[in-house]
Amino acid sequence: MELNVVDLSRLQFAMTALYHFLFVPLTLGLSILLATMETVYVMTGREIWKRMVKFWGTLFGINFVLGVATGLTMEFQFGMNWAYFSQYVGDVFGAPLAIEGLMAFFLEATFVGLFFFGWDRLSRRGHLFATWMVAIGTNFSALWILIANGWMQHPVGAVFNPDTMRMEVSSFFDVLFNPVAQAKFVHTVSAGYVTAAMFMLGISAWYMLKGRHVAIAKRSMAIASAFGFASALSVVVLGDESGYEANLNQKMKLATIEAMWDTEKAPASFNLIALPDMEARENVFAIEVPYVMGLIATRSLDTVIPGIKDLVEQSKGRIRDGIIAWEALQQIRANPNDVPADVRTAFDQNFESLGYAYLLKPFTDDIAGATDEQIDTAAWSTVPEVLPMFYAFRIMVACGMFFILITTVFFYYSSTGKLDELQENRRWLLHVAVWSIPLPWIACEMGWFVAEYGRQPWIIESMLPTSAAVSDLSVTEVLLTLAGFVALYSTLLVVEIALMLKFIKIGPDDGTPEDLLPTAKAQSTRAVAMPAE
Repeated sequence: MELNVVDLSRLQFAMTALYHFLFVPLTLGLSILLATMETVYVMTGREIWKRMVKFWGTLFGINFVLGVATGLTMEFQFGMNWAYFSQYVGDVFGAPLAIEGLMAFFLEATFVGLFFFGWDRLSRRGHLFATWMVAIGTNFSALWILIANGWMQHPVGAVFNPDTMRMEVSSFFDVLFNPVAQAKFVHTVSAGYVTAAMFMLGISAWYMLKGRHVAIAKRSMAIASAFGFASALSVVVLGDESGYEANLNQKMKLATIEAMWDTEKAPASFNLIALPDMEARENVFAIEVPYVMGLIATRSLDTVIPGIKDLVEQSKGRIRDGIIAWEALQQIRANPNDVPADVRTAFDQNFESLGYAYLLKPFTDDIAGATDEQIDTAAWSTVPEVLPMFYAFRIMVACGMFFILITTVFFYYSSTGKLDELQENRRWLLHVAVWSIPLPWIACEMGWFVAEYGRQPWIIESMLPTSAAVSDLSVTEVLLTLAGFVALYSTLLVVEIALMLKFIKIGPDDGTPEDLLPTAKAQSTRAVAMPAE
């Protein structure tokens, strides 16, 4: 396969993003769990909950630091590898990324320091406030990143200025409350909660299998199963909302997820299993469930979901409209002070399809003179590879169903006081929990693959193709930075895993039996038991 700057730049950003998101979901979820456990400690005064917060807080701290380290370089890649993209969206991206920086480096960093070093310097309520601020800051930091990402999926609240060749904000309110961004935020955060819950559940199960730190393990398992069960259910509900938004705004993504080549009569069927063939442009075989897809994606019985082939035909029409806009744009740029009225009118009537004209650039240097064959090729380039999209989505969904099942089981045992039965007679369930620890990360990475790969060939949906957004770099330069990033991030991942395993093996401080009592009673018990001098 011939190497090119576009594919290598995409690969580099994909690798750094996927590495970074190995750390993000655990940070999002653990921050809420820590705040919840410390709230129980402040309300009850039981020292065991404080020890739980300190233990899980250590693992949170390791993950938080490495998450920050891997996230720093991502924003610099916009200027390094995606120079035209940065110029094109600078007005839109500036505010969300600046606010995210304030959240991450002022709010989060300040209160993280207070969380770790303020146990003996702050009152209980003061430290609890710091912990909740860490949780709030961490989650709202993610909000601003996802607002920027959501705008790339569904660009609203901004207009293209042909004189500056930039997108300019027309309504920051629309950017902020973009329905795609909001759906992505709640879905992503809920997935992070599931990740943290499964992480805590699996480690607690490991301690129970080993017969170590059982008191802390049982309490951690109880809170993780309850939190995980609620979060897993919300992921499914909020994922359905994301699918509904995709049907409204990213129809090609939805069609490739479902390997739906031809438009069906409403309500469309759901392909449970299929073998898509990109060359033949059909499914070799498929097991269909009638009506399900139409009901899920449109929430109606009579709304048609267009298939891939019809969407390609629509793209051909938009490419031809885009050529008109492109020709008008060249005249506007050639003489911006004296633009004929008919040229400006032609641009205004077709500018929403301008991005489609740029799809022709990989196939011809003469956009205005593109042939029907070149237009057809460009239109089919709007279809991502169907097979990986189809199965990545189903892996994610299968994991989600499993998380609901396993958290339900452990919530039942913890809420009915039967965790001892697990340790004695259902040890296989504990083994399942341990071996399930990696699954949330797999589900999260599959989700991001579907979201980002499914948007291709667009870096900004229907407006700017990825091929038009890269910097003027050589293949060698991108290869060197790609290798450097992979080496650095792999090292950081090994460091993360090694540190996590080290502190998990050390385990929490079990304290004394009196730690199960409220603080005042525990101190009184210790005073009675203390021998006279």
